[in-house]
Amino acid sequence: MNINSLIEVKENPNIPELNPGDRVKVSTRVKEGDRERIQLFEGVIIMVRHGASANFTVRRVTYGIGVERTFPFRSPTVEKVEVIRHGKVRRAKLYYLRGLSSRASRLKERSAIKK
Repeated sequence: MNINSLIEVKENPNIPELNPGDRVKVSTRVKEGDRERIQLFEGVIIMVRHGASANFTVRRVTYGIGVERTFPFRSPTVEKVEVIRHGKVRRAKLYYLRGLSSRASRLKERSAIKK
């Protein structure tokens, strides 16, 4: 039995094609009391999971402390995802970035033209 056959779930049209190594800005809706605002989270995608519970994990270093946040692809709270640059990587999961300092963890940019 497949979970997709039990529940009809819609994809979020505001999320483009994402790959590990991409630098992204994620805008999410945050509710505080009776008010609602948009919060930005900018960082590098270190993991993308596919399937029924598809999500992606974004990592950034703030004041010397690494912060990771996981966003579901099908969440209505994700307002938009903007890809800033495409990183050139050779792994599907970039967990090795956790052990590097901010300067050493920078990734080279992937060229726009694929041959």
